[in-house]
Order: sequence, then C-alpha cells, then structure tokens
Amino acid sequence: MANVVLEFKTSAGDSEPQNRPILIVGQLSNLQQVTWAQVKGKLQPVISKETWQAALSALNPNPTDSCPLYLSHATVAALPSRVSRHNSPSSAHFLTRLVRTCLPGGTSRCILMVCEQSEMFASGCAIARAFPLFSRRSVASRRTDKKLVTVEFITVGQDNGPLDHTTLECLSNAADGVRLAARIVDTPCNEMNTDHFLEEIKAVGMELGITPTIIRGEELKQRGFGGIYGVGKAAEHPPALAVLSHTPEGATQTIAWVGKGIVYDTGGLSIKGKTTMPGMKRDCGGAAAILGAFRAAVKQGFKDNLHAIFCLAENAVGPTATRPDDIHTLYSGKTVEINNTDAEGRLVLSDGVVYASKDLAADIILDMATLTGAQGISTGKYHAAVMTNSEQWEAACVRAGRNSGDLAHPLVYCPELHFSEFTSAVADMKNSVADRENAQSSCAGLFIGSHLGFDWPGVWVHVDIASPVHAGERATGFGVALLLALFGQASEDPMLNMVSPLGAADSSPGDQQMERDCKRRRLV
Repeated sequence: MANVVLEFKTSAGDSEPQNRPILIVGQLSNLQQVTWAQVKGKLQPVISKETWQAALSALNPNPTDSCPLYLSHATVAALPSRVSRHNSPSSAHFLTRLVRTCLPGGTSRCILMVCEQSEMFASGCAIARAFPLFSRRSVASRRTDKKLVTVEFITVGQDNGPLDHTTLECLSNAADGVRLAARIVDTPCNEMNTDHFLEEIKAVGMELGITPTIIRGEELKQRGFGGIYGVGKAAEHPPALAVLSHTPEGATQTIAWVGKGIVYDTGGLSIKGKTTMPGMKRDCGGAAAILGAFRAAVKQGFKDNLHAIFCLAENAVGPTATRPDDIHTLYSGKTVEINNTDAEGRLVLSDGVVYASKDLAADIILDMATLTGAQGISTGKYHAAVMTNSEQWEAACVRAGRNSGDLAHPLVYCPELHFSEFTSAVADMKNSVADRENAQSSCAGLFIGSHLGFDWPGVWVHVDIASPVHAGERATGFGVALLLALFGQASEDPMLNMVSPLGAADSSPGDQQMERDCKRRRLV
C-alpha cells in the first residue's frame, strides 16, 4: 500500500476489468439506483447487464456483503443498510474495511463509490485510510513503481450532479492529510524523533509559504515552558514547541489547534511494562492529525487566523529525567507536583494551550491528544472522547464526527466535582489523579483546562484520540477529517461548509447573550 497513488476524478474513464480492476461500493439502496449506463463502460464486455443485476440481487449486507462480478477483476460490495445514531451515515469504518479486503489487485485500479453528496467527504477520507504510506518491508522498499488507485463518485438523491474541480481538490487534500498523519504515527521513533517531526512541520510550512516558530531545548526552560521541557529534557533529541500560523487578511477571530507530539513514551521513570510500551510511537497522533488537517485547511482557503501548535518531546529515561516528587512550573505560572511521569501528555499540552491564549490571543482553542488509555474504556476504539467548556461545541463535535467519519462522543465536564483529584500539599496541583476509578479521561482533560482557567472566556475543546488513532497495528490518520469538518464553516470550500455542524448563530434568547461576544461565538 505504501506505493499507492490515490487520485479523485470526476470520471475515471471506461476500461475493461481485466485492464483496470474495479470495486463498486455503496449502500445497497444506493447501488440499486445506479443505472446500467453509468457502469457498463467499466464492466463490459466480460460483465453483462444481467450479471450486474443478479449480483445486486445476491447482496445481503449483515452488516456488509460483497459479490465478485468477474474472477478477481471486479467486485461489488454493500455497506450497512442502516446505522445507529452514534455512527456515521457514511459507514466510514466499514468502507475502509471493504476497500482493504475487496479491492482487486493490480497496478491501475478503480473504486466507484456510490453515495449521497453529504457522505462524499467522509467516504473519501475513509478510502484514504485503506492506503497507508509507511512501510519498511524489504520487498516494498525495492519497488520503485507506483500503483494508481482512481476514485470516482456516483452521487444519488438530491444534488447528484457531476463533481466540480473544487470538490475533487478538497477530497484530495483531505485524503493527503489523513495519509500524512497516518504515516507520521506509523513511523518508529528512530525515524520520527523530535528532529524528524520538526522537518515534517518545516516541509508543510514551506509548501504553504509559512515559516514556523520554533522554541527548543534550553530556550523552553528559560521562557517558562516547564511542562514540555520537563517531559523531554532527558532525551537525546531536545523537546520543542513549534507553531505554524496562517493569518489571512480580513480574519475576524483566532483559532488554535494544539497537538500532543510525544514521539515516544517510555513512561519516564514511572516506566511502562514490556506489554504496554510497544506501540508508544503512536503517542504523537494528536500533533500528526493537526499537521495533516492544517495543511488541508489552509490549502482549501481558511478565512480566519489559524495556528497549529506542536508540543514535541520524547518521554525518555536518563540521568536528567523528571522524577516523581519533582515540582515543575508550567507556562501558566502554576506549579505541578509530579506523582506520575507517565502522565506527561497533559503537561506538554498545558504549556501549549496557555501559549495559544497568552501569546496568540486565541478565541477558540482545541487540543488533540492520545492522552489516556482510559479513553478506550470510556468511548471505545472508534469514538474520540470530547470535553469542552461549551455545550454547543460539545454537540458540534459529535455532529462533526458523524459528518466526517471520525466519530466523537462527550466526556463528563464537571470540574467542581473532579478537579480535587489533583490536590497537592506542596504545589498548586499534582499531575495524576488520586483515584484512578473516578473519570480518568475527564480528569486528564480538566488538568489541561485548569491552566487556561475554568473561567476562561473563550471556547476550549479537548479531544482524546488514544484508541481511534490506530486500528490493529496500523495508524488511521484519525482527527484530520474531524478537524476539517468541525471548522469547515471557516473555510472557503463549499464541501467543508456542507459538512460543518457550525453555522449561523441561533436566534434563540439564550444564544443572543452569547452572540454579544462575536469573536468567541461567530462559528457557532
């Protein structure tokens, strides 16, 4: 899959299945709306109209099903006919699986996706997840030839006209963002340390014409970033805070995305065991998602100020490593007694969100992280856990998840009950909870929010993606589609506008009060 080139086209053109194998996929009700004239050019002469109709009649999705049309060269596959309210109407996770298992082999292949226009964005991102870029298999590394996969959409229902260039460009940039994020997460730390991650940031910045701001090593300590510096100071490659800033003319508000970029997490001196440490190369999943989403968002025309903040460190063991009982002063000025060096993500993110507020004057701050193992217990392997100080943004995150395929579900937000878990006798707070059976994922998010202040007037959103960041041993690129959809209303792109749950403000009396602070609430 590493040598696959993914292209989105209005029409992939006609070709016999022997020359260009094809997968036709969609919900059965949508497939049944496709006319023979729309598909015959890709199936004839080896597949007749009768064979096509017989295959559709044979499909019985439970939850999915597939039927070969001609040897191993052509397949039709059906997605679930119905999904629950907490799933995406696009059935994105099932679509990724069907593409992986049912797409015929070959050097030039076609995927014909049949769906409603509202499901195109999620479907495009789901298809991208099936083609990871990273591989160090010796056979793969010797191959220099590229395999082409062309994706064509047939839309059914309302607004089922041909795709325009803008839509194809949006799908392509979103897919590239998903694959970029997945590649970074899949890459092991010996190839993706903080130096390498900074090179990835610089490469995106160069592509977009943006010079990143980088604060690194001892400068972090001097400037008061005690969280990032304390976590990463023992590693061979020094920690860093890097910022990519998009500041277009006419912007009316400032948005900051803050990503946890722990390139490897040994747990520090509170070291992980031999069964829990493998896979910790994925602890940079939040920063990777933000990099992929920032690239796509800016390319599609983002109308407001957008800052991507990367909190990069390797949580290593060494003579200078942070010890339990050490006390660090974070960028907020608050002191933290370390009682668990394996609760490091919240330390680096706390510095990042305060930098966004204090130095960048952000109105909306979203942090994204592979923060807690408890997230998988709270919301599972497919749904990110969301916590926010705004009820409207909580609902918007859930809707954005359904629209994008990157599913999300709320955590309890109740600082008055939960924040006492961090009580310290000698500092402002500890960094890990006293009771690990009391809403761990919520408490971890509250630690970050406490450094902004629970009375901070802006919108703060925390997204924990610890489990959805990977499926088995492969990264998913989770978070890119969610961010693009959630903030789609700030984009110039019509497709991102369509999938965004945030639009014009309600005219209800309760919302009129919030509308007075237009900078904070314009997206809602």
